[in-house]
Formats: sequence, structure tokens, C-alpha cells
Amino acid sequence: MWRIWRLFDPLRTMVAQGVFLFALAAMIHLILLSTNKFNWLDGPKAAAPTASMPAATPAAKT
Repeated sequence: MWRIWRLFDPLRTMVAQGVFLFALAAMIHLILLSTNKFNWLDGPKAAAPTASMPAATPAAKT
């Protein structure tokens, strides 16, 4: 294992890994926020009504 660190600079490698993991986490969170089920900020959006209510009929005069 110590021979690998002779090829790569440890500080540069760990900084690159940290940047990569932060970018990956941000991407995953943004993907989840764009979904309806997993949006924890706005909550689930109400579904649009698919069928409208029938029109009311006037009452018959007696």
C-alpha cells in the first residue's frame, strides 16, 4: 500500500476524493428534491383532479 502513495500525492488525492464525494452527494440530493415523493422541502404536490364534479341540477318546484 505504501508504494501507491509514492505514485500519488496524498493531499491532492484526498482533496480530489472530497470534491468528488461532495459533488456526488449534491447531485443525489438535487435529484431527490426534483421528485414528488422525496421532496422534503415542499412536501408532496397535490395531484390535479382527473374528473370534474357533475353540474348541479336545479331543484324542482313543488
